[in-house]
Amino acid sequence: MLIDTHCHLDFPEYQDSTVANNIPFSEVLNNMKGNGIDFAITIGVNLENWQQVHQIALENENIYCSVGVHPDYQNAREPSIDELIEKAKLPKVVAIGECGLDYFHCPDKPKWQEERFVKHIIAAKTCQKPLIIHSRDCGNRMIEILKSERTTENNTGVMHCFTDSWDIAKAAIDLGFYISFSGIVTFKNAKLIHEVATKVPVDRYLIETDAPYLAPAPYRGKTNQPAYVRYVAEAIAKLRNTEFNKIAEQSTENAVRLFKLPIQ
Repeated sequence: MLIDTHCHLDFPEYQDSTVANNIPFSEVLNNMKGNGIDFAITIGVNLENWQQVHQIALENENIYCSVGVHPDYQNAREPSIDELIEKAKLPKVVAIGECGLDYFHCPDKPKWQEERFVKHIIAAKTCQKPLIIHSRDCGNRMIEILKSERTTENNTGVMHCFTDSWDIAKAAIDLGFYISFSGIVTFKNAKLIHEVATKVPVDRYLIETDAPYLAPAPYRGKTNQPAYVRYVAEAIAKLRNTEFNKIAEQSTENAVRLFKLPIQ
């Protein structure tokens, strides 16, 4: 069994036949089945389109979802803490996010990003759902905020599509967080990520696609899809000098534990 813990199945690449290099949603589901991807979590990035995210989860037994507002969406409707909590209580919603900071696209380090992020942290603490964190070019500040805002050992989550150093990964792990690897781990020049992938404890790593983005080798540059999470697991197995089946089993066990997925 494999679980794609982070994808965006509501995006136009799967829902709009006029989009270049689109993959019909029905084909996405069939490809998951054909490649042994039993479950996926489709991620909310704004409230305007969240109903579609939730509907995809409700209509497909093997799909779960999250609710949150991405830090790059400056003009998105701001969530209230209460709204995040109420949506997180709905069926098939297993996490709060995607939320966090992004100093690559927003190098001026806007205050509104931090304020939005803190709302998600408070909501996650209140409803006891894990956080799905987007962190880009802001590792140290991310850790500072998590240290100051987290007040319960039960409030954990995942650093999604991790691209930072081992020092930042270890700091997040020490706070109870998981580290998730995307197709970037298959790239030959991603030496920093390769190092992290060899050092993360066995009970703290997840695998994801971030589809439709970041397709792994050998599909780099093409539209990504959950079926390709197999290549992420294969790359980690090679880096850790272990069997693919062990990575598949452990990453699935970790995902079920973190997101409290009701699956065997």
